[in-house]
Amino acid sequence: MTPPAAPSTTDDAPARPARPARAPRPNGQWKIDGTTPLNHNEEFKAEDPGFGVRQRIVDVYSKEGFGSIPDDDLHGRFRWWGIYTQRKPGIDGGRTASLEPHELEDEFFMMRVRIDGGALTTDQLRVLAGISEEFGRDTADISDRQNIQFHWIEVENIPEIWARLEAVGLQTTEACGDVPRVVLGSPVAGIAEDELIDPAPAIAEITQKYIGIPELANLPRKFKTAITGHPSQDVVHEINDVAFVAHVHPELGIGYDLWVGGGLSANPRLGERLGVFVTEDRVGDVWYGVAQIFRDYGYRRLRNKARLKFLLKDWGPAKFRQVLQDEYLGYELPDGPPAPQPDQPGDHIGVHRQKDGRFYIGAAPYVGRASGPTLRKVADLADSVGSSRVRLTPHQKLLVLDVPEEQVEHVVGELKGLGLDADPSPWRRSTIACTGIEFCKLAIVDTKDTATAAIDDLEKRLGDLSEMKPLSLNINGCPNSCARIQTADIGLKGQLVMGDDGEQVPGFQVHLGGGLASQDREEAGLGRTVRGLKVTADDLSEYVERVVRRYEADHEGTETFAEWSHRADEEALR
Repeated sequence: MTPPAAPSTTDDAPARPARPARAPRPNGQWKIDGTTPLNHNEEFKAEDPGFGVRQRIVDVYSKEGFGSIPDDDLHGRFRWWGIYTQRKPGIDGGRTASLEPHELEDEFFMMRVRIDGGALTTDQLRVLAGISEEFGRDTADISDRQNIQFHWIEVENIPEIWARLEAVGLQTTEACGDVPRVVLGSPVAGIAEDELIDPAPAIAEITQKYIGIPELANLPRKFKTAITGHPSQDVVHEINDVAFVAHVHPELGIGYDLWVGGGLSANPRLGERLGVFVTEDRVGDVWYGVAQIFRDYGYRRLRNKARLKFLLKDWGPAKFRQVLQDEYLGYELPDGPPAPQPDQPGDHIGVHRQKDGRFYIGAAPYVGRASGPTLRKVADLADSVGSSRVRLTPHQKLLVLDVPEEQVEHVVGELKGLGLDADPSPWRRSTIACTGIEFCKLAIVDTKDTATAAIDDLEKRLGDLSEMKPLSLNINGCPNSCARIQTADIGLKGQLVMGDDGEQVPGFQVHLGGGLASQDREEAGLGRTVRGLKVTADDLSEYVERVVRRYEADHEGTETFAEWSHRADEEALR
């Protein structure tokens, strides 16, 4: 059979017109695409970035009640003042994705108090306790961002709460929203014997000059900061948008290594070094420059691509550094080596001598869960021994500072009586959990109670392995990773899983072998997932025991759990 003739290619054949190249869609980068809003979120921010809602809360909503609040304020601008609606009780996780916000939410709020650097006086702690007791049904959780979070807050009481907070120098300004969030700071700033730099002045400069200003009130999304002057690198710097890590430059002395573009959520990405050295006096300028890059070049068209990490991924560290220097600083930053590997744990649990000869005591609650009465008793205890300072940590822990040596044993015992253990089990020490389905509208499963029960169970199941180094167990109620599941030895992402009876039940996808830089790990890395590896909430303790005992039996020499879990066969991890 003769094949069909090929199409003519002679010069006199009509040429098919080339299809014009499709113009790239704008990403909403202000310096490239202009400032025209590309979605509703950007529209309401352009109309009023968020600060104006405060006066409406005071003058209107607190007087007329929840039903008077329009949608863009309720689900948008309230966040600029640290306020989210909380989940209505009794709605199971299977309905989280199918219901609209107004169907999921109760007429109560979560309120987040920003506590930059985690630093509190006992007077401030008592005010927080009083707000919890009078307006929050005793809730007062310590978050892994060094904040205090209240629940059950009614809009009618918000002006009074603000008045009490601001009377002692606290605020909820930009505790949430598309703004610079709380600045994580070393909990031992200014007191640790081995501290390189006290970061408190830099934190104060950033918060006093740049928090609450219109120039940074409309960022593409949230912007997270971390600063530490301690060699333990105690502020999870690799997962912040911008971070400063103190170290000693061989020629220039003590300063900071600059990291940019970290963040987890559903698309995790570790931050990267820009390879520069930042002197102490330039931290504020450099921070402001990075924040402005995010404002001007960050992606705004799609919310799920609007974090700084996506811009850094596309630009790379070299271009980011050049733009920072040329367009925002006006000078070059010197090259700098990386900070050395941490040489000690960064959670500061236990009893530690301060540089002035007194002691600080780090204690662990159950997964950050505290209460107004507990905070009040901590304040009273600290004052009774001559201390007036408390710190919160990025690991959901609490420190009492300035304890005289002769009072250390007394304070340790009193803290333990309040549920704050300075010598906790490895599981109590190294487990954190997000808010979960109890209050969060995004959550699918319970976290706080599940984690508390798991800690108690694992202390019994694995008590014979008490000499083993603590393994981090991070439990999250949804994919957004507020509890940093991808950077834990064992990270658990909440979802519905199939139970033994074929019905969906609360459970978790398992991530194994993640971690941030530590004395046992030179560099940060994300956890490994194994296809189909899920565990029900009821079977959580049994699974953790099983995988830990396999590690104990199979690891080679000084191999860490993270190293083992990344090389182990999949069957060993199930």
